[in-house]
Amino acid sequence: MIAPTAQASEELAKKYSCLACHQVDKKLVGPAYQDVAAKYKGQADAAAKLSAEVAAGAGTEAKGHPKTKASPDEIKTIVAWVLTQ
Repeated sequence: MIAPTAQASEELAKKYSCLACHQVDKKLVGPAYQDVAAKYKGQADAAAKLSAEVAAGAGTEAKGHPKTKASPDEIKTIVAWVLTQ
């Protein structure tokens, strides 16, 4: 499988309305993606942990983050993009 481009990954985030609550460089309802990337920086299992959180409806303790309709592969793509911020 060819790795998706940053633009394609951002398009997936838009498709699933991730950007309605998150921005790359500033907090909206949820944390900025740059802050998420900083939180997970240096963690070998960061992508797996964050993917699991997103799939389960991450942040449910904080105002009921909706469970995504994205497929597991799409979640992995979005998470990989987020972690590059």
